[in-house]
Amino acid sequence: MVLKTEHLNYIYGAGTAFEKQALKDINLVIPENQFIGIIGHTGSGKSTLIQHLNGLIRATSGAIYADGKNIYEDGYDKKTLRSKVGLVFQYPEHQLFETDVFSDVCFGPKNLGLCTEEIEERAREALSQVGLDHSYYRKSPFELSGGQKRRVAIAGILAMHPEVLILDEPTAGLDPRGRDEILDQVARLREEQKITVLLVSHSMEDVANYVSRIIVMNRGQVLYDDVPSRVFEYYQELEKVGLAAPQVTYVIQTLKSQGWDIDTSVTTIEQAKQAILKALNS
Repeated sequence: MVLKTEHLNYIYGAGTAFEKQALKDINLVIPENQFIGIIGHTGSGKSTLIQHLNGLIRATSGAIYADGKNIYEDGYDKKTLRSKVGLVFQYPEHQLFETDVFSDVCFGPKNLGLCTEEIEERAREALSQVGLDHSYYRKSPFELSGGQKRRVAIAGILAMHPEVLILDEPTAGLDPRGRDEILDQVARLREEQKITVLLVSHSMEDVANYVSRIIVMNRGQVLYDDVPSRVFEYYQELEKVGLAAPQVTYVIQTLKSQGWDIDTSVTTIEQAKQAILKALNS
């Protein structure tokens, strides 16, 4: 599924004393099978933006197109849109409400009107995809760790066979191992199922290691939209809006300023290692 926004604007509390423009003239194209990072400080508009993409919030003005169809047209099927554009919230407990894990993952497919056999097959498949075996099926979601809750929430979306998976801060509060496990699984799922993934995060390291495109939000507008290496060239500008580039960027830029002949487009530790070795051997 291809998503497109045209001159998208959203105002909170329009016409009241609390009026605030959260999105300003957003124009984006989200193509199929792309891994995209959306970054920005608190209040930048990134969470508001993603809630527009599956119709949870209606824009004040502008349009959103899903495979060329305006989702705001009369008669457009928002239920189908939400089954194809799945959103996993930052706090998974906000979308976990059944008595056990298996029932929770079955909830989405059940609402699609599928037969019991298909519903349960999808649930088993989705739980397996996020690394939860049958020993978790009858556990209460609220007895699980933070990382396990996130896996269940992601499984609940995957069971609906989405074409676009949106993850809002999926690694918040997790230790480094937990973050890597979640993001490695998401990256593998994207490769295997050829789905589009939008990763909302404040962690530059997470974004640099996984995505092929970064959208930087600031004060409700798109500040940058490019490949990671190009976005991180503006590390000083990012700092001015409360963000920062990955630590690798600062190391490489420091070496460059000291006269090293080194590739400054690297964004990951492995790339930096190779660039440093190449510079040492040149």
